Amino acid sequence: MPELRRSARVAAKPASESSEPPQKKAKPAPKKEQKPKTKEIEEGDPIPDITLLDEEENEVSLPEAAKKTKFLVIFAYPKASTPGCTRQVCGFQANYEFLKNSNTTVFGLSADQPKSQKNFVTKQKLEYPLLSDPSRKLIGALGAKKSPTGIKRSHWIFVDGVLKVKKIQISPEVSVNSAKADIEEFIKNES
Repeated sequence: MPELRRSARVAAKPASESSEPPQKKAKPAPKKEQKPKTKEIEEGDPIPDITLLDEEENEVSLPEAAKKTKFLVIFAYPKASTPGCTRQVCGFQANYEFLKNSNTTVFGLSADQPKSQKNFVTKQKLEYPLLSDPSRKLIGALGAKKSPTGIKRSHWIFVDGVLKVKKIQISPEVSVNSAKADIEEFIKNES
């Protein structure tokens, strides 16, 4: 019977070593970076000092925007050009004339890039800007960040730069209708 050929490396090992399976070195578990958790703002807190890009890639400072108007409405939607999000942005567009005449600035907000926001604005003929928050910094601060990713459909109303209304995880129609009703109530109470 012919003898089996062995590689020089295997033949050079003593018999006791080659009978045991090779030991793998255990890799240390990767360290998870602990990102500092953004403090979620509550009613009565000032608008966060955050600057984001709009659909035209212009920088929008939230505190500066809040100084220019009595009411500031920010509404969040999960993804541009999807059915529920389209209903929400179109609902705010349908009420835009009333909001603008009521000294209200409106911003849509999602994690979409400015280019996607621009396409959404153009397709839906929106008259108000859409903010891009891909890092979800503002979305997290407002309490609309889903874990691990995603956005809860929501809206917030700031009066003189202070959060007065916070509605998280609501339908597109409720977002639009309740935001309008809240602005009407604020105006009525000022009279």
